[in-house]
Amino acid sequence: MIEILTGISISYAAQIGAGFYIGHFGGIIINASSVIGDNCNISQGVTIGVSGRGEKRGVPVIGNNVYMGANAVVVGKIVIGDNCVIAANSLVAKSVESNSTVMGVPAIVINNNTSKDYI
Repeated sequence: MIEILTGISISYAAQIGAGFYIGHFGGIIINASSVIGDNCNISQGVTIGVSGRGEKRGVPVIGNNVYMGANAVVVGKIVIGDNCVIAANSLVAKSVESNSTVMGVPAIVINNNTSKDYI
């Protein structure tokens, strides 16, 4: 019922840290096996899900203080480091080092600005 009313699908099994913030209504999907750190912000349309084949199949582990812009997709057995920014409409399918900003399809590091002003 909550998924229908809010347009947000978060499994009770997902591990989500303190200070988790959803900035806008709707279209958010978080896989049941996802791990999300403390003080993370996500916008509308964000998907955190499963991808890959064989040993590379899995879901992301997201660090602390990570900002994910509108319609970002973060998939696969990857690690997103602490203090990262994932720009709107980006597809992240490879691990991202801490203190990085990524953008694009597929997402690449565009600078080393942190999420300090986003969180």
